[in-house]
Amino acid sequence: MPPAKTIQVRALVTTLDRVVFEGLAKSLVFPGQQGTFEVLPFHRPLVSKLIAGPVVIDGRAVAIRRGIVRVADDVV
Repeated sequence: MPPAKTIQVRALVTTLDRVVFEGLAKSLVFPGQQGTFEVLPFHRPLVSKLIAGPVVIDGRAVAIRRGIVRVADDVV
């Protein structure tokens, strides 16, 4: 029997001058202006301001100062 397919979202995290992460992820955690939140596959569409803190992609953290996240159709 073939292994079960893992459902993931397509993610792109950038700064003004470089790509920090581009690829598939099972989980992304963001430091939102109104609190930390997690994005998983099939998440509802949203746009949120981000504050200083870690963006955690499948357990790997990347520090940010601020930003914006947009989620739509399993693309972050």
